[in-house]
Amino acid sequence: MYQKILGPLDGSKLSECSLEHIKAIATGCNTSEVILLYVIEEPRVSFGEYASQQMVEEMAKQRDKERQETRKRAEDYLARVSADLKKAGLTVKTVITQPELARGVADAILDYADKNKVDLIVMSTHGRAGVSRWAFGSVADRVIRHAKVPVLAVAATGCRAK
Repeated sequence: MYQKILGPLDGSKLSECSLEHIKAIATGCNTSEVILLYVIEEPRVSFGEYASQQMVEEMAKQRDKERQETRKRAEDYLARVSADLKKAGLTVKTVITQPELARGVADAILDYADKNKVDLIVMSTHGRAGVSRWAFGSVADRVIRHAKVPVLAVAATGCRAK
């Protein structure tokens, strides 16, 4: 039924609450591929009109260094969390991506799912409600509302945001 399952992760323990569900569904459905997706969101930086050329160049070098470090941490993280799924006999692909300019994490997840013919998205949610949900926004909410495939939103006991 589900041949490609997408599991977006952000490096948090909360996002990992979806992994046991992914393992169970993938095993039960004889899924051919599980894709763990890590979206690196680029921080927005304003140089200001009075920044010197030297300041801009130094800031650009620092951002490149931070990008490399962030990517390395993401690679190490995905290798660690995918190991358990691989031990269960699943085929796991890890992907690191960034949103297109002026787009967010949810859009990157949705774009990846569309372009790669994913059958199911399984992701954790913070379980916020009311004003808190409105104030902080919700990547999971946006994915649920706009995905063209089924989405399983996991808010496991003990994994809810306080």
